Amino acid sequence: MCKKKTRMLHSTLPERSSLPKVITSTAELAAACARLRQETYVTVDTEFVRERTYWPELCVVQLAGAQEVVIVDALAAGLDLTPLKELLGDPRVVKVFHAARQDVEIFLLRFGEIPTPLFDTQVAAMVAGFGDQAGYESLVSAFTDRQIDKAHRFSDWSARPLSPAQIAYAAADVTHLRNVYEQLHARLAEEGRLAWVAEEMAALADPATYRTAPEQAWERLRPRSNNRRMLGVLRAAAAWREREAQRLNVPRQRILKDETLLEIAASMPTTPEALARARNLARGFAESRQGAALLAVIKEALLLPKDALPEPLRKQEGAKPSPALVALLKVLLLAKSEEHHVAPRLVASTEDIERLAAEEDPDIAALHGWRRDVFGADALALKAGRIALSAGGKRVKLVPLSD
Repeated sequence: MCKKKTRMLHSTLPERSSLPKVITSTAELAAACARLRQETYVTVDTEFVRERTYWPELCVVQLAGAQEVVIVDALAAGLDLTPLKELLGDPRVVKVFHAARQDVEIFLLRFGEIPTPLFDTQVAAMVAGFGDQAGYESLVSAFTDRQIDKAHRFSDWSARPLSPAQIAYAAADVTHLRNVYEQLHARLAEEGRLAWVAEEMAALADPATYRTAPEQAWERLRPRSNNRRMLGVLRAAAAWREREAQRLNVPRQRILKDETLLEIAASMPTTPEALARARNLARGFAESRQGAALLAVIKEALLLPKDALPEPLRKQEGAKPSPALVALLKVLLLAKSEEHHVAPRLVASTEDIERLAAEEDPDIAALHGWRRDVFGADALALKAGRIALSAGGKRVKLVPLSD
């Protein structure tokens, strides 16, 4: 199976004559991109496969301007995608995505640049009060009164030729995104919240968002151990696995499964015989070149001085946040999010709330920018005892307290 979900807005397929032409030549792509660069915005989506590789393989790119829909066969022999790179980098044309992160990562890997400027309708929908899970299907339904048929949810986008059904589904991804974008943009402009969206786009436009150093790969495993030596071995082994997966272009789990990696870090083997005792290890791995390379990095980690070892992800804090205060701050978050019609998860994360309850002045997003105006300032006032929460009719209201 492969990414992405294929979406369809009718129970029957459109006629072949109504399908957009699939671009397979550089000349066709250059002409289409030249036309699209005259637009104020272009909706963008991609289809790719990643189940068998470490790096995503770009298969199809969908683009739509006000009047034109373009389907690009990224696997076409001899196709030079440079015109697409130039379109995505044109600062005069807004590139509109839904749930942009994976698509943007692909373009960053392919072109070394992030499309600019960006607009993510999923983030914009959260700012506009559509909840924490603003799916494409729900937005299309909300803004176009159309229901998306999910019967054809997955497709093999690496297979050629592309079928009429695939072409129709791919076109729908960017066609209806135009309506979603235009109406969301108009609503947010009227409410004065486009700056909020722009603030969120800054993170998506930062290449650092998509780049994790191999030495940080161990953090994704969320080890619960406080044994810093074990964590040092895990950091080294996870970094080795990440580099090996990149080198071979295979999923990291094909090299070593997460649970096996954690077991190896805990047992700290230094010989092939000890390594072979790890569960779910492929037959012959311990005696292979890969096994020898892994044992070498484990031995290096075992020799590290204590001050070079990683700290536990969950440090033992002296003061724990009060569960009651955390709960009270969460009520305030829900009340303020309801008042301002914005998704709570976009305003403050659970970690933000816990840090806010435990620390005097934590450096968290909830205390900066528009989030401070919506929630952060009142949260600090609640902590300081300057306001209280009360029920007013069917809503929670803030009550100022006198000194």
